[in-house]
Amino acid sequence: MTLNITRRSALAVAGALGATGLAGIGTSQAAGLPSPQGKVILTISGNIKATNLNDTAVFDMAMIEAIGLESFSTTTPWYNGPVKFEGVRVSKLLDLVGATGTTVTALALNDYKTDIPLDDFRKYPALMATKRDGAYMPVKDKGPLFIVYPYDSDITLKHQVYYARSAWQVARLIVK
Repeated sequence: MTLNITRRSALAVAGALGATGLAGIGTSQAAGLPSPQGKVILTISGNIKATNLNDTAVFDMAMIEAIGLESFSTTTPWYNGPVKFEGVRVSKLLDLVGATGTTVTALALNDYKTDIPLDDFRKYPALMATKRDGAYMPVKDKGPLFIVYPYDSDITLKHQVYYARSAWQVARLIVK
């Protein structure tokens, strides 16, 4: 596994953070989040502290990517050969909303549902991937959001347990 954050992507993220109003929001800040300017693609609810729509946190693509893009290449059971995924660490996303609890339930557009231990995201650098091999993922091909683990980085991750936790077409996260 190779995590890759380039200087250019770091500068782009810094600019986007300022543009979306996410700059300065950290794990200790329980204030509200900015409102999305584009189409909402992710809603987080449950045991969270930072919200922007009633008791939920809603995100458009720009807000998600402004958290900070990372990437890794890994093989998966769904594609032939290594695939490069790019997105934000799920742990950073959950820290941003002040998530507390033990479990995250991921709900997908296709009605798939999986429960993921919150500790997974502290232990492994799982991504909420927005791109595969440099291109945004359409809904018809696992997009727009795909929770993916760096399977090649640890033999433990090459198991059905983690493949089942790798939800695609993610639309909601519920923190319990």
